[in-house]
Amino acid sequence: MFIHEKESYCPYCGEIISFLIDPSIEFQEYVEDCQICCSPIVVCVEINSDNKISIQTRKENE
Repeated sequence: MFIHEKESYCPYCGEIISFLIDPSIEFQEYVEDCQICCSPIVVCVEINSDNKISIQTRKENE
């Protein structure tokens, strides 16, 4: 199993941050604190059939 690093942005402070993604799980949704401002980010990850990783972030209260 390989863990992939994928970058996205924090919806609170706007900084680019890195997430570690397990590509063996097709759909993932979890909360992770921003590495910069410590705000709770909802992270949504989808892995398509070509193993391309799509990541979206949003504020926890949205």
